Amino acid sequence: MEELKNVNKKFREINEFFSPKIIAEVNDVFVKLVRIKGDKIPWHNHKDEDELFYVLEGELLMEVEGEAGFVMKAGDIYVVKRGMGHRISSLGESRIMLIENKSTAHTGEVKTAITRSIEEQL
Repeated sequence: MEELKNVNKKFREINEFFSPKIIAEVNDVFVKLVRIKGDKIPWHNHKDEDELFYVLEGELLMEVEGEAGFVMKAGDIYVVKRGMGHRISSLGESRIMLIENKSTAHTGEVKTAITRSIEEQL
């Protein structure tokens, strides 16, 4: 049986902003937690994968190519469809859950100081 995990406890183990941590695997999908504060995430896309954002705490500014930016609040879920350019930011700290295919690169093909490999997310 897989280990029972507590999301709040897992967040206490995450010390960096913009550095997703994989907490579970479901079929071909990773469930990740990430703390966001500021605007360091570059515009990027995931050519072949959708990406689900679920805000657990705080407020997240979601910007999607061709749409007006909007604020996501705790309890909100949004799916960025494959190939859509997007970026997120947060004035204060936000805590979010990501649900992504195992093949999804953290910042798509854009590489920056915050880009993390799958190994770094484990």
